Order: sequence, then structure tokens, then C-alpha cells
Amino acid sequence: MINPLRKRRSRYEIKTPEQFVKMREAGLVVARTLTLLEREAKAGVTTKQLDDLAKEHIYDSGATSNFLGYHGFPGVICTSINEQIVHGIPGAQVIEEGDLVSVDCGAVVDGWHGDAAITLLIGEVAPEVAALSEANREALWAGIRAARAGTKLGDLGQVIEDAVRAAGDYGIVEDYVGHGIGTAMHMDPNVPNIGFPGRGDELEVGMAIAIEPQLTLGEYDTVTLDDDWTVVTSDGSIAAHWEHTVAITEDRPWVLTAEDGGTEILQSA
Repeated sequence: MINPLRKRRSRYEIKTPEQFVKMREAGLVVARTLTLLEREAKAGVTTKQLDDLAKEHIYDSGATSNFLGYHGFPGVICTSINEQIVHGIPGAQVIEEGDLVSVDCGAVVDGWHGDAAITLLIGEVAPEVAALSEANREALWAGIRAARAGTKLGDLGQVIEDAVRAAGDYGIVEDYVGHGIGTAMHMDPNVPNIGFPGRGDELEVGMAIAIEPQLTLGEYDTVTLDDDWTVVTSDGSIAAHWEHTVAITEDRPWVLTAEDGGTEILQSA
């Protein structure tokens, strides 16, 4: 007879506190790289110049890139401008005044991964574009607050969707979701950005997930361009993307890719 008191083995990669510390090292490299790019991104700069800066900073920090070479991806960051949602390839494109630029970045330290994204507003942008980015950021943090042991994945998606609906009439991209992360950049489980109340597995202490809602000013349908990477909105509407890597601990969510671990925002809720 199976011992009914024995804890079942998790379906997912469960990290020790010491392994979370190693993931934190990777997360801080990501956080500081994105801070550097936020400072340097301005009208007249190419996305390749941002990629070069990110590569130098990641490797000078003693980390490696988990994006470069991933299924052939040619950059260390993704740079997605305006109607581009995710996976934009850095290159000769020049950033212009009024652009919205989503930057996704990852790093690896001793085999442990970090992954995060921010949306940058270049100069003066349309008010509805600024509002889109802020709604996306708030939805991300709503999801992070709910990322606690015992929360079902479908309920986490509902929290994110509810935050979006409260902010305005935005499209929530359904084709691209968050994911588990740890010894690989993309692992189970998938982390939805729309609600499936009461459904899905429960988060467990020791899991790490990347939460990453993507919102649009129009429809949620997507198209992948001929480069086989860049994902754009089907209707040409502007899109935003925010992401953090989050550790599920006994206490509260630990935002591994935020400089302060998420303390300021989580305590202000």
C-alpha cells in the first residue's frame, strides 16, 4: 500500500533556496541590462546598437545569453517596436520619436536562467500608448501578487485578465503565454494571461515562473512575419509586453528580475 502521508512528487522543477539564489544572480544581470537599455534607448539609436550594449553587459557580468542561438535566434535581446508584439530581431531599424519599444532579455548564470521584458516609451508618445503600457505593467504586477503556493494557474490567469479589463478595452494576446523557468529558459507549466477559474495545477513552493502578459490597442490576433520570429498584431495596432521571473517561496513572491526583488511594489499593494 502506498503511504498516504508521503508527499507526491511535483510535475515541475522544484528549486532549493540555494538554487533560487543562483537564479537571482541571473535575474539581477537581466534587471541591470534592461536598466542600461532603458537609459540608452532613444530616437536615432538602432535596435542593433541596443543588442550590442546588452551583449557586452551580460558577458561582462559573468553571465551568458539564453536568447542568442536559441532555435537560431541571432540576438541577445528581442526588440519589438509598435505593432510588433514579441520576438523582434535587433538590426538596422532606427528607433523614432513616439515609438513604443518592448525589450525582452535573458541571461544564464551557472546553468540557471532569468528572463524579463520591459516596454519603453520613446520621447512624447500618444496618451493611449502610454496608457497601454501602464495597463500591461499593472496586469503583470497583479499576476505577481497572486503568484503564491496554492494558486491554480487558471486563477492566476483570471487575476491578470481582471486587471486588464479594469484598465480598459485592450486585446490580450492569447497565443503567447508565460512559462516555467529554471535550468532551462522555457519549461512547464504554461502560465496563461486569461482566466480559467479553478483550472490548472497549483503553484508550489520551489517553482519559478515567468509571467508575461502582452496587450494590444486592438485585436488579440497575431501574425508571424517572414523572418519566422517577429510576431505582430494582425490589425496593425500597437502592442506592449512586460515580464518578470518570479520564485514561489514560503513567504511571498520573490521577483528575481527586479532589482529590489519586488519589495516596493508588493508592499505597497
